[in-house]
Amino acid sequence: MSDAPTLLVIDDDPQFNRVLARALAARGYAVSKALDIDEARRLAEECRPAYAVLDLNIAGESGLALIAPLLAANPACRIVVLTGYASIATAVEAIKLGAAHYLAKPTDVDAILAAFDTQAAPTPIAVASSPLSVNRLEWEHIQRVLHEHEGNISATARALNMHRRTLQRKLMKRPVKR
Repeated sequence: MSDAPTLLVIDDDPQFNRVLARALAARGYAVSKALDIDEARRLAEECRPAYAVLDLNIAGESGLALIAPLLAANPACRIVVLTGYASIATAVEAIKLGAAHYLAKPTDVDAILAAFDTQAAPTPIAVASSPLSVNRLEWEHIQRVLHEHEGNISATARALNMHRRTLQRKLMKRPVKR
């Protein structure tokens, strides 16, 4: 199976990592797995993956920090970022840094493989018939400010003129729908 394309799965959830790696291996990929950022950097240098599935939050650290090392190891690497807490700010940042696609969890293997496909036509973006709700706008704003402060909750709370505990409670909730 030496002709199989190399793929690196980077996710700190051991069960999700194992299941996704097994599913991708069954589809013909030579899969390596990393559960933390240091292991991901080491494996990126060793196997120089053609593809990578990257979780946005790896043990409290931003997975976006791995995009540059993955592309340094293989400039043609196609990176799909997965997250359970999708936001416009992080999606834009991931694409700017060089990710091929950004998907919200839960997703399936077919969607991940479609995101890797460079020949696939871009997915049309549905235009909402109504503007975003106030709660969704708040979520997006918090995510943008959090990103600007490199994930620092205290600095973000100060910037938002919000108590740190209130901000933490808001971040623990799932993002609201449109």
